[in-house]
Amino acid sequence: MVHSDKKIKVLFVCVHNSARSQMAEEYLKRIGGERFEAESARLEPTSVNPLVIAAMEEDGFDLSTKKTQAVWNLFREGKLYNYVITVCDRTHETECPIFPKPFVQLKWSFPDPGSFSGTDSEKMEQTRALRDDIRTRIEQFVKEIT
Repeated sequence: MVHSDKKIKVLFVCVHNSARSQMAEEYLKRIGGERFEAESARLEPTSVNPLVIAAMEEDGFDLSTKKTQAVWNLFREGKLYNYVITVCDRTHETECPIFPKPFVQLKWSFPDPGSFSGTDSEKMEQTRALRDDIRTRIEQFVKEIT
């Protein structure tokens, strides 16, 4: 499926496009470099989670002005992807957006930072752990694909 002269197009999808898909998109852009083109979306965009903005800033990303987007707008634009990767928590989330085929669909289950509990400090630690798990999974994905 992958040709050396073409970018590998990847869409990350989650429920809100406020955390997991945003992190995955940014890490793929950094780790995958010029080989990949990454976007993220959801059914009804909200805003990027402030804990995610803070956690990603610690790793050199500025998501403070990043906008969320709707998956159906991308479909209406006629965008096509090699991979559509859902990053919803399959255990606790009953709805995860889909994108019409053709593509390779992968399902990566990550917890929603909006569901984290505890003090602000504890929620931040959970968000950092999520960020690191997503970065590790992106590193594995890039290694497997390239």
